[in-house]
Amino acid sequence: MGHRLAAALLCAGTVCVLAAGESNIDPDHRFAWAENIGWLNWGDNARLHATFLSGFVWAENVGWVNLGDGRPADGTAYGNADGQDCGVNIDSLTGDLSGYAWGENIGWVNFDTQAALGPHGQQARFEYTSAGNYWGGRLRGYAWGENVGWINLDSPTAYVSVASPDCRDPFADADGDGDVDQADFAVMQICVSGELTPAAAGCICYDRPQAGFPHGDSDVDPDDLDAFEACVSGPGIPASPGCDG
Repeated sequence: MGHRLAAALLCAGTVCVLAAGESNIDPDHRFAWAENIGWLNWGDNARLHATFLSGFVWAENVGWVNLGDGRPADGTAYGNADGQDCGVNIDSLTGDLSGYAWGENIGWVNFDTQAALGPHGQQARFEYTSAGNYWGGRLRGYAWGENVGWINLDSPTAYVSVASPDCRDPFADADGDGDVDQADFAVMQICVSGELTPAAAGCICYDRPQAGFPHGDSDVDPDDLDAFEACVSGPGIPASPGCDG
């Protein structure tokens, strides 16, 4: 749990959960460019989860573009077989993007450009910045809209990024007092979503890496509780710095 998140969750001694739709896009790096429609602003509502995207991108010339509702039917990735379960996915191993975004005024935008651009290393993808077991980074490559052409995610100066979450060391020490005890568990409980149910915004530090999902699987479930328990030390007893791997 990061310093900022712990403060937000325990504001003024009252438990309060961050809004589920809150953007985690870096406000200093929130724009992508499309030659035919101009700038797309990802910073107000879009959110990157461990395995999918959600929220909306705003383009002054074409309006809102929907990345997904944040509730994939299987809890991990949008199926993109119909309009009820569609959106943009992230392969948490490679960072490659897939799936579709929808703009009422521009139609479908395809983020699965691996076949066309992968041989050139320009497929739409999330480029991870390693920070221990946590993740941050930026979008790369190009997405394609049949009605608007290529959307450039690859500019070196105007791009969309997510800052690495400000997690404690170890992650389970939510209140930063050096131990892991019931007070920390009380904070983690707020983030528990259950298996295949996406966790609330701000809970990324509790979505621990596990088999098949090296950057988390977008929920906080029993696997993540097991990771917490491995760090429990008790009140006043320093937690082991290596307890979270």
